[in-house]
Amino acid sequence: MTRKALPGKGERPLPPWPGQSVEVDEQRLFVRRTGAGEPALFVHGLGGSATNWTDLMALLADDYDCRAIDLPGFGRSAPPVVGDYSIDTHVSAALGYLRQTWDEPVHLFGNSLGGALAVRLAATAPDAVRTLTLVSPALPSYRPRVGSDPRLPLLLVPGLAAMVTRTLSRHSTSRRTEAIINLCFADPTSLPPERFSEALEEMRLRRGMAWYADALTLSLRGLVREFVTPGPASLWRQAASLRVPTLVVHGRHDRLVPLAVGTRAARVIPGARLVIAEESGHVAQLEQPHLVADSFLELVGDLDASARV
Repeated sequence: MTRKALPGKGERPLPPWPGQSVEVDEQRLFVRRTGAGEPALFVHGLGGSATNWTDLMALLADDYDCRAIDLPGFGRSAPPVVGDYSIDTHVSAALGYLRQTWDEPVHLFGNSLGGALAVRLAATAPDAVRTLTLVSPALPSYRPRVGSDPRLPLLLVPGLAAMVTRTLSRHSTSRRTEAIINLCFADPTSLPPERFSEALEEMRLRRGMAWYADALTLSLRGLVREFVTPGPASLWRQAASLRVPTLVVHGRHDRLVPLAVGTRAARVIPGARLVIAEESGHVAQLEQPHLVADSFLELVGDLDASARV
């Protein structure tokens, strides 16, 4: 397997991959793509978009048909038809696109919220997934995270959510963008200015959409509801049921999802590999794309070698 090189330090980074809107079971999803080969599907986190995977997709494009979706209500995708932002709604959108696009199992990547829904998708549709790569998966955790945004829990309370949303809406687009980058990156100064401009433009686009606040708030509530889902439908029980080769990558300096969640996921998922991204926060695929790509290619290489024995 080969791997493309990324622009070096001081060089202009790659622009976002081109995309288009597709209809999936009456849901309009925006999908960015590059490459050719084995199918690979990339799912972003809460408040993210398909552009979060630009560099990682570039590194894998020689051997993989890489496609990144904007979840319903995020990026350039339309909101859910029924206004439901639960984990299951997002899973249905991703699985629907997967089934509609390929007739073979895919390499599934998920970051944060995308990691949680990737676990559920792989557990409920194991035939659809060849390998699973989880980057700081937002699996249930009751441990407060030092350094996270103290306003996030307030979004869970209907009355307070509106107040927080109004307060945030008064902040400039630049200030909101800087706050998100500071929260997600271990070293925000490492972000090239072009990437900041892209994030700024993405934020402007989102704030112009009528469903922006609902997508963020209701998706967060949907994720937190999973923290108290009992029995076989709980995310940790589903993680333990997985039989798909799995890679867990977690940033050492993640301010949103504790490292303990990643290490637990690697213990709970049978045979899972754990890679700690020492120089990353919450978005290792953006901060250390080479590490994520190399770890994934090693996983697949070992699987292929085992199959030849």
